[in-house]
Amino acid sequence: MSSSIILPSTNLLGSGCLSQAVETIHQQGFSKALIVTDAVLTQIGLVATITDQLVAKGISFAIYDGTQPNPTIDNVEQGLSALVDNECDLIISVGGGSPHDCAKGIALVATNGGKITDYEGINQADKSPFPLVAINTTAGTASEMTMFSVITDESRQIKMAIVDQKVTPLVSVNDPQLMLAMPSSLTAATGMDALTHAIEAYVSVAANPITDTVALKAIELITKHLPTCVSDGSNLEAREQMAYAQFMAGMAFNNALLGYVHAMAHQLGATYHLPHGICNAVLLPHVQRFNVTANPGKFVDIAQAMGKEVLGLTTEKAAQLAIEAMDELAREINIPATLAELGVNRDDIDKLSESTLNDVCCLTNPRQATKEEISEIFQAAW
Repeated sequence: MSSSIILPSTNLLGSGCLSQAVETIHQQGFSKALIVTDAVLTQIGLVATITDQLVAKGISFAIYDGTQPNPTIDNVEQGLSALVDNECDLIISVGGGSPHDCAKGIALVATNGGKITDYEGINQADKSPFPLVAINTTAGTASEMTMFSVITDESRQIKMAIVDQKVTPLVSVNDPQLMLAMPSSLTAATGMDALTHAIEAYVSVAANPITDTVALKAIELITKHLPTCVSDGSNLEAREQMAYAQFMAGMAFNNALLGYVHAMAHQLGATYHLPHGICNAVLLPHVQRFNVTANPGKFVDIAQAMGKEVLGLTTEKAAQLAIEAMDELAREINIPATLAELGVNRDDIDKLSESTLNDVCCLTNPRQATKEEISEIFQAAW
């Protein structure tokens, strides 16, 4: 089976790499950027730390900061208007997954025309998107370096997955200094999203030796450093390790794809507007309990990467320790234990299960489920 490894052509990582990114933008000859972000990042002054560096290099800017936590079709259209009205020649997304996803949508429609709904699905665009530099402030969704954009269609109450090699940003930027401002609840949620990316990619039927290597290393680093980031957000070393870990998790799932955790979480996000990382974290152990029989050996590897002692255990026992470790990590960083705590209505499970099976993420799950089995996983998590 052939494999392809898709990444941005330039990826800047490590403390202080923001200035390198601004220098790169300057060297490329861009003159005016549309900053796509959210209101909170503007308010706390994080956007200003970036725009100050742009201005110092003679690059002007406009700001669109209307991005919602689950970016909508409306957000894409507003951002596109801002891009055109301000005659920008570059888009810079600043934030976590939401601004990056929104910016990818804007960039795609800016060059391909039509509406963002035209690009739902896989590789629907003909033209390369508008130039995009993605500056990441969470660790995270890895949206700054993937070919995925998830946009909420409020009228249909679904999250549209746009999977297109062309939406991959030109440059990804992961400067942990920009992550120090992230509150502990967001740190926990985005960290569990990264863990879910790594685990789903590792057990995916489309995994390959490259994705396996980065996925396992990501699992190890997240287990080790996420609790520190949650309890002491100003720890730059732990933040830097998480920045690398979430990037590797992104590398893994961008190429090996995902599974039922994401397929189910997308339905919860679209129906209840819940934080994506929290939905993933609650569902993760339950889905993997369903998956474990498909490839127990891989779950033994996960258990070891998460610090469990597996020597002398049967494969089955050792594999179960991986699921325990997922549960333990979520408890340690104060993730809610059940979907009921998140306000999910038990009566909606049938409808949620049905829409889950239409999600593109189902295709690479290691064990295929019926609607009844998906419903049972939701019930167990409820």
